[in-house]
Amino acid sequence: MAKDDKKNAWKEFFWNPRTREFCGRTASSWGLILLFYLAFYIFLAGLFALTMYVMLQTLDDHRPTYQDRLSTPGMMIRPKGEQLEIVYTMEYTETWERYVQALNNFLSPYNDSVQAQKNYECKPDQYFIQEDSGSLKNFPKRSCQFKRSILEDCSGITDRYYGYDEGKPCIFIKLNRVIGLLPARDRQPPYVTCGAKKYKVGNDEWADDSDKLGELAYFPPNGTFNLMYYPYYGKKAQVNYSQPLVAIKFLNITMNEDVNVECRINANNIPEGSERDKFAGRISFKLRINSRD
Repeated sequence: MAKDDKKNAWKEFFWNPRTREFCGRTASSWGLILLFYLAFYIFLAGLFALTMYVMLQTLDDHRPTYQDRLSTPGMMIRPKGEQLEIVYTMEYTETWERYVQALNNFLSPYNDSVQAQKNYECKPDQYFIQEDSGSLKNFPKRSCQFKRSILEDCSGITDRYYGYDEGKPCIFIKLNRVIGLLPARDRQPPYVTCGAKKYKVGNDEWADDSDKLGELAYFPPNGTFNLMYYPYYGKKAQVNYSQPLVAIKFLNITMNEDVNVECRINANNIPEGSERDKFAGRISFKLRINSRD
């Protein structure tokens, strides 16, 4: 008997034919609740849409409204190799041809003919400023030519193997793009220097590979990033922007040995990178050229 009463109670809770209530509420009560929540969620959706609209009005398609970045831009090398290690055997073409192919692909946008067609011949040794005129937007902005012939012995024009077949490889350095960066004061261009990287060999002992590094040649001369490639205005504003490069050619590196190299950017308007970030203003990599001789 008690079971039947409990069962009837549940039935009446879901649908009471006497009061015509469903789950304890009449149709009008349910209608008012649904109407309230419908109005409430329409209000929330409208508030969200209004917030997004107001926020989007503050954004610029060509330049970030707020820019949170490191004060020191990062650096990267080409070819990268695996884990920034470039290892090959001089006599075995198959060990270094992938590096050559990677450099061919990387440098193809820098072909002299492509640069002459797409970019502007700028006045060197000064910033290429292209400001807007009030409400008149100066878009798209022009970009300066960086022809691969500037890289001379590392251009791949006179030596299609970039020195890899002779054990004198070229490594290319690029500085990460930062919108609005003016890297130098007093018209002194930033430049790259490379040397042996120090590494720990004991608790308080450090060593480096200075005796294995040999002589280096920089292209363009002195490893400079010309000021005419700055400031950078963004991917949408400068569609054809060509990032400047510095090539380092290792002329007589010690064969069959690991050589740890570190390259740094030097500029009077860029602070030195932090020890916590190994890519801020510097790049470290390992180079090993094996030879059967």
